[in-house]
Amino acid sequence: MKRILPGVLAMATIVVVSNILVQFLFGQWLTWGAFTYPLAFLVTDIMNRVYGVSAARRVVFVGFIVGVGCSFIGTQIVGEFGPLVTLRIAIGSGIAFLTAQLLDVAIFDRFRNGGWWQAPVFSSVIGSSIDTALFFFIAFSGVLTAILPGDVAWANEVLPILGAGPEAPLWVSLAIADWGVKLAIALIALVPFRLLTRKIIAHPA
Repeated sequence: MKRILPGVLAMATIVVVSNILVQFLFGQWLTWGAFTYPLAFLVTDIMNRVYGVSAARRVVFVGFIVGVGCSFIGTQIVGEFGPLVTLRIAIGSGIAFLTAQLLDVAIFDRFRNGGWWQAPVFSSVIGSSIDTALFFFIAFSGVLTAILPGDVAWANEVLPILGAGPEAPLWVSLAIADWGVKLAIALIALVPFRLLTRKIIAHPA
């Protein structure tokens, strides 16, 4: 456990910070959390490359537990417009995080022996895509209102996608913008992934 402690602490920090920043808008289509949450995939991939599948999964489960704890706390804090975290958002966040991160671990392992960039790119891109689709659909889609009650009328207001495309519910624009940021960060994260994995492998604790 000691060797993966930095990964555990990093994952926990990212989850906590992202849960806070997701409440603040950056422009019209994004929250600040969109810029920090994708770093969770970087942490998972570094742990996977250096310590293997089992260690990466342990880091993911710690992140999941921290995320569930943050969501529960958020549901108990009532702001001007109700709980800071609704039940639907908490459920969507938990399911999306665990599914996407475990898929990331499995895909990374599948491409482990390819070029150094293949495993992190394929796992992060696919994991990020699944994470975005699951979270926004579960948290905001009007289709699930009968199963997961909650006020999501604002997210289902029909508007041009990203202000310029064909019309769709607002949550679709939010999801597309979020997905785009995740893909960009997945590519940018190749630099710290390469540097950190080489450093840790060369100088193990």
